[in-house]
Amino acid sequence: MSERSLQAVCRNIALSRRQLLGGSVAAGGALLFGASSADAEGRSRRSRPGRHTKVAAGSPRHIRLHRFAGSGCWASGTRDGVTVGSAGLRIGTPTGTIEYADPVPAGSPKRTYDVASWVSPMQRSGFALTELIASWNVDTPNGTWVQIDVRGRAENGTQTGWFVLGRWCRNDPDQGGAIRRTSVDGQGTDYATVWTDTLHLLNNHTLTEFQLRVQLMRAQGSSVTPTVRSLSAMVSALPDDATVPVSEFTLGRERILDVPTYSQEVHAGHYPQWSGGGEAWCSPTSSSMVLASFGLGPSKSDLSWVQPPVDGQVDYAARNTFDYTYDGCGNWPFNTAYTGSYGLSTFVTRLRSLTEAEAFIAAGIPVITAVSFDESELDGAGYSTAGHLMVLVGFAANGDPVMNDPASHLKPDDAQVRVTYKRAQFENAWLPSSGGTVYINHPASVRLPKAPWEANW
Repeated sequence: MSERSLQAVCRNIALSRRQLLGGSVAAGGALLFGASSADAEGRSRRSRPGRHTKVAAGSPRHIRLHRFAGSGCWASGTRDGVTVGSAGLRIGTPTGTIEYADPVPAGSPKRTYDVASWVSPMQRSGFALTELIASWNVDTPNGTWVQIDVRGRAENGTQTGWFVLGRWCRNDPDQGGAIRRTSVDGQGTDYATVWTDTLHLLNNHTLTEFQLRVQLMRAQGSSVTPTVRSLSAMVSALPDDATVPVSEFTLGRERILDVPTYSQEVHAGHYPQWSGGGEAWCSPTSSSMVLASFGLGPSKSDLSWVQPPVDGQVDYAARNTFDYTYDGCGNWPFNTAYTGSYGLSTFVTRLRSLTEAEAFIAAGIPVITAVSFDESELDGAGYSTAGHLMVLVGFAANGDPVMNDPASHLKPDDAQVRVTYKRAQFENAWLPSSGGTVYINHPASVRLPKAPWEANW
């Protein structure tokens, strides 16, 4: 195997998820943490163990996005200690307290938090789902945080317990944040498990319906509150196809968005406590490029600690997307939560083809894509990767995707980031490997394109 293959660019979403056991924490009052057992496999489709639920090859690509935002949506759920206003869900009168200790460093002290919660109505998607990824836009003033949970009803009528999909706050404790943001490993049951940020159904089980829960926490006795502006869940049942046919190019012309180019390799060796830059920072580098395309990102004073100060917004994004259990920056919803903290509307979903992605480019919205490939499978990349993020910024006149690839041919040079890949090769690096997973980020002034009948945005 070549040295480039061994590098497995962007190890932050590579084959091996951190397999920490003991995912539960000490809890009291109203907070109900998810089930716990030793089952925390990796995320890449190519590495999934044989017992995860599969859909027969050649089946339709079922994907739907369920999204809650606005007072009407929040009013439809069960509210326990929260208030609903124009800004979103907020803590009103807490309904209990919990004790929580950060998972790292070991021995972190327990702290007591007031709790309020909201639970969605049961959601049906029109198909039996095999995977679910939640994402959220939440403001977390210092001392506050949220936990996102999911449960569902299986095809045999059994209701599962709650699974934790993320514990989030915007800032680290040394920046004033309440907790170290984290996923939770070790939640496997006979029905499902959570692989960092994705609920996977196991043993040929499916869910016919599901509920989301968001728990809002603040330091006991405090008057501040997190604000949940939106909550989304992408559900899917995808065929286990090894390859896909090339999609039709419907845009019909060249269209390339003005998105700046940042190389992750420029940051190799930076800040080992947040995975050390380079191949580990493809996701925050991609998120930083998209933020900058909308004129957003950290201020000069926010970046005062970054050394050396070259594309410092990437270092800042890595610090503020880092998942302390996964030990990396590639948690998908943590990245959209970070970009959403700048006022964008953001979510994680899946697309069925580049044809669907063309509608976003036409609307002026770059698309961050999750891919996996060997060097021989994607001409012009110059490396192999078990998992990588790159930004779709447009299309050439012949329909080939134009990408801002932060791996930059493994060269620490922003000028190496822009590259055009062959359409068929790119779709086969994207759809079979991650299921077509994307980050969508847009300001309110830029409207989403019209969604398809089975709406995945």
